[in-house]
Amino acid sequence: MQDKIKLTSKKVLREKRLRKIFLILIILFLLLLLLFYMVVGIVYNQGNFSITLDENMSFDRGLIMYDNPDDKAYRRELYAEEPGNFDNISGYWLPEDITASGGGSHNGKSYLAYTFYVENIGEEIRDYWYEVYIEGATRGVEDAVRIRVYRNDEYVTFAKARATGGAERDTTPFITDTLAGRVHIEDFWPESIDKYTLVVWIEGSDAECTDDILGGEFRVRMRFNSEYIEENQVS
Repeated sequence: MQDKIKLTSKKVLREKRLRKIFLILIILFLLLLLLFYMVVGIVYNQGNFSITLDENMSFDRGLIMYDNPDDKAYRRELYAEEPGNFDNISGYWLPEDITASGGGSHNGKSYLAYTFYVENIGEEIRDYWYEVYIEGATRGVEDAVRIRVYRNDEYVTFAKARATGGAERDTTPFITDTLAGRVHIEDFWPESIDKYTLVVWIEGSDAECTDDILGGEFRVRMRFNSEYIEENQVS
C-alpha cells in the first residue's frame, strides 16, 4: 500500500512538473510572438517611407537635408508618416497645391505626401543623385503604386511598366523591379535649396489594381548620394 502511495505521489509530482514546463514554454512562445510582431510593426509601419542622405554629401560636400526650414538640423534619415488609409485613388484627385506645405508629413485621404529640403551650405558647386526604391512589397501591390517626386514644383512620376509592355500613362517606368527611378542633379550652387515633395498613392485606373493586391504592403526608400551608385552596391 505504501509503495502504491509513493508511486502515485511521484506521478503527481511528475505531472505538475510537466505542466509547469509546458506553461513556461507557452509563455516563451507568446513572448517571441510579441517580439516578432513588434519587429514587423517597426519595419512596416514606422519605416515604410524613408529618405536617406549619404554621409559623404554632408561631411565632404557640404549638403544637408531637413524637413523643417525653421530648424535646419543635420539629419541623415527622415521618416514620413503613413496615411491612415491607403485605398486606391486617381492621381487627378491630388491637390494642385500639394507642394505648398512648409515641410514634413501632410498626407491626404489615401495618399502620402512629405516635404523636405536639400541645401548646399558648402563653398563649391556640387552634383548629386537621388534614387527611389520599392522594398518589401507583397501581393503585387507595387504594380499599381505611383511615386511622384516634386523638385522645386517640377515633378516626375514613377510607375511599373504595363504587364503588356510600355509605360503607364504620364509616368516614367521603373528601372528594375525594385529601383523605381534615378535622377542626376547637376550644378547645385552654394546657398541653393532644393525643395522636394514625395507623393505616393495606389492608382485606381491601373489595370494591375485588382482585388489581388488587397492586404499588400510595401516600403518606399529615397536615397540621396554624392556619386552614382550601382544597384548591387546599395545596402
